[in-house]
Amino acid sequence: MQISTLRVSYLPPRAARWRNSITLSDSLAGAVTSRLALQPDNSASLAALCGPVDQHLREIGGHLGVEIRNRGNLFTLKGSEGAVGQAKRLLERLYAELRGNGGALDSQALHLFLQEHQAVSDVEEALESQEISIQTKKKLIRARGPNQRAYLSAIAEEHICFGIGPAGTGKTYLAVAAAVESLESGRVDRLILVRPAVEAGEKLGFLPGDLTQKIDPYLRPLHDALCDMMGASTVQKCMERNLIEVAPLAYMRGRTLNNAFIILDEAQNTTRASLRRTLSATGLLRAS
Repeated sequence: MQISTLRVSYLPPRAARWRNSITLSDSLAGAVTSRLALQPDNSASLAALCGPVDQHLREIGGHLGVEIRNRGNLFTLKGSEGAVGQAKRLLERLYAELRGNGGALDSQALHLFLQEHQAVSDVEEALESQEISIQTKKKLIRARGPNQRAYLSAIAEEHICFGIGPAGTGKTYLAVAAAVESLESGRVDRLILVRPAVEAGEKLGFLPGDLTQKIDPYLRPLHDALCDMMGASTVQKCMERNLIEVAPLAYMRGRTLNNAFIILDEAQNTTRASLRRTLSATGLLRAS
């Protein structure tokens, strides 16, 4: 919930209220109409978004093939379903950036923004057109939604990938699935699953047992994901042969990890020094 002590409504002059229409054609066959309310209502950001005499809206509408009408922060978009969806995302993103930096928007900056948005849209369409899945010996894991597809694609293509998102979105599970597939296909020699031994907001108190039993509750989510994809007996055999290592972050000091798939779970609970040591162990970051 956002609380504002001052609310300014952007209302065009009376003579121009219903002239804020960018019409591409008199009739759009099969067009859909959608409405968008940009919040919070900010007159300066709206003025920068629309441009002088709605020049920016004309450029956006012409670029995407969408008819745009606005009255204050309320926008009506008419066009094909895909084009309207792109226009809504573009307006929301551009409005958020204008509110964030508080700067003006000129035609050159808008042109660059439209090019960037088109490149992002092309990548999203390419990801949506292909199904990205991971096949392990025990089960098939499919990416659900564009974010998970982009996440798996980044893991496959990049040396280092950061997954950021709320709990329950599949960050750890998909990363473990990609690691298991890499191990089973022979692309890596071993898996290193690391997690800081930090309590999740609750004190566990004194934990009985030896060191392994004490840290096991912190590493249980990684164990569960491995067993779900490989089976408990296979995981146990791989851990006995040191093909899979599940360890707290504190054990990574001084390690050299070659040809390994490393997952650092709950990395937001690490310190900068610990994160740097882990990256240095991979050989991708030179320690200084």
